[in-house]
Amino acid sequence: MARGAGFVVVAALASACCAYAQDASRFALRLSPQLSEMPASSDPVATPQPASPVAAGASSASRASLGDYRIGAEDLLEIQVFGVDQLARTVRVNSFGMVSLPLIGPTAVGGMTAQEAERLIGRKLAENYLQDPQVSVFIKEYTNQRVTIEGAVQKPGIYPLRGETTLLRAIAMAGGQGSLSDMSSVMVFRSDGGQRVAQSYDVERIRRGEAPDPMVLNDDIVVVNRSAGRVVLKDSILRDALDAINPFSYVPK
Repeated sequence: MARGAGFVVVAALASACCAYAQDASRFALRLSPQLSEMPASSDPVATPQPASPVAAGASSASRASLGDYRIGAEDLLEIQVFGVDQLARTVRVNSFGMVSLPLIGPTAVGGMTAQEAERLIGRKLAENYLQDPQVSVFIKEYTNQRVTIEGAVQKPGIYPLRGETTLLRAIAMAGGQGSLSDMSSVMVFRSDGGQRVAQSYDVERIRRGEAPDPMVLNDDIVVVNRSAGRVVLKDSILRDALDAINPFSYVPK
């Protein structure tokens, strides 16, 4: 009797599984047309990841520090008009501070901030062509900004800032760290209200993602200090090598 009841339970479970499989199949068939219409680059399984706090911090610092930047000659601008792809342009400012744009022609943007240039271009487009145009101006290259990098790097010197540049990128522009560098205390000197202020950064922690990579701004001075311990060790090894090959260094006992 118990064996017969067991057969009944097994049969019921098998019937339920078959019904579930049929429902799942029909559900998959209903979804398939939607999946076929999705763009090739989309991933229906992947979920959006939250922005890294380090990257978000660097981005917000960049926006705050570059908001007052004035457009200069040879800067490269990316200009877009919302909803009108034909007006999108990437143009370089000429020596007179002018750019040539569709519909409105030569436009003087030299000496303006990106926000001021957006308003100017928007007004010109609204005069005869568009109704309430939404213009965005992004400065891709800053050719009239400089940063000084010195100390224990491969190629100390003065380098132009082309676009947003972080401390790690600035050190890379100078060829990377030198053999005797102390990357745990890299100094950045910056003018603030007529005074030069200094800030120390641990680049090793930045490389490991444990600290945000700060933005380097116009007229900053980056100093990579030499490691005192490494200098002493190098001098000691060099002195021992010189004593070994110098015949006049022998002192008889």
